[in-house]
Amino acid sequence: MSSIPFRFDQVGSLLRPERLKKAREAFKQGALTKEALTKVEDEEIIKVIQKQKEIGLNAVTDGEFRRRWWHLDFIAGLNGITVFDFETTAFGIVTEAQGTFVSGPLSFDPAHPFLDHFKFTKEQAGETVAKQTIPGPNMIYLDSFILSKQYHENPVYTDKKEFVQDLITTYQAAIQAFYDAGCRYLQLDDTSWGGLFDERFRGLIANHGYDPDELIQEFGDITEAVLANKPADLSVTFHFCKGNFQSHWLYNGSYDKIAERLLAITQFNGFFLEFDDERSGSFEPLKNIQDQRIVLGLVTTKIPKLEDKETIKARIKEATQFVPLEQLCLSPQCGFSSTHEGNKVTEEDQWAKLKLIIETAKEVWGE
Repeated sequence: MSSIPFRFDQVGSLLRPERLKKAREAFKQGALTKEALTKVEDEEIIKVIQKQKEIGLNAVTDGEFRRRWWHLDFIAGLNGITVFDFETTAFGIVTEAQGTFVSGPLSFDPAHPFLDHFKFTKEQAGETVAKQTIPGPNMIYLDSFILSKQYHENPVYTDKKEFVQDLITTYQAAIQAFYDAGCRYLQLDDTSWGGLFDERFRGLIANHGYDPDELIQEFGDITEAVLANKPADLSVTFHFCKGNFQSHWLYNGSYDKIAERLLAITQFNGFFLEFDDERSGSFEPLKNIQDQRIVLGLVTTKIPKLEDKETIKARIKEATQFVPLEQLCLSPQCGFSSTHEGNKVTEEDQWAKLKLIIETAKEVWGE
């Protein structure tokens, strides 16, 4: 088996089956117990893991079927975090959303529900690698601290350094806890880096008294500190996309501003990066890579149209101008269902895209 990330891989989230959506709605309305919802989740996760194995993926996930959001459910389970509801137009549509803010000293809860969720996935995965995804630490730093109105109205920390230290310790504890639960493939999903090159977000950050260029360095430092004690046999990858909510995106700009600092984080085994449209910019920033793998997100999860295999191969060849072929892999640019609602694609589209990735990768790398 080739190393992690695999030549053909996936980001993590999968479209929620209709039965699961109905069960979640019934639970929300008070018509279904928590136990009954968990039973539906378990059954649907067993099916989706089986399907991932059938099509030949080397690493399977639970499709994030127990989550409402790709990031928020994990963050909400930490000590010192409060969740709130609001309405947003950030993705170009008016929609209900939730946010978080730091409301107390931050720490990892050893009873975090994601640990049991992972154990279930691992058990169902059997001999196949079970992959766990969690949001990266800078999601909390940017959204729940720097840009948080609620936090600034009631600051918990007298010193930013104290917060940053608690954030690092929280994530070190989380990584160790997943490792102890049997996880050997962990992924940090961290879209907050997009705020450091998107002009609108750079403006917001500056308005809150922070220098976005300094934050590029600091985001990197925090991430390295978080990974400093990771066990040697735990593979950790990084995933970045420019936002993915019901096929809508959030950030504009290319990787040029962040690539040098981000790709210098050698504790990552690989980087899943979005390259599914012209908004992604060229492959040139990838020249900053050390010896880690780059997983090219060349297949979009935002629209149903199936990509052309020869076009994907041509794009991989284009990327080899900056990264040797043996350091490249292939995946979708994001998950298919970053939120419970899912993208505007069908399950049939989803499996066709994943199969295309597997076939193409086997033809390109012969693995």
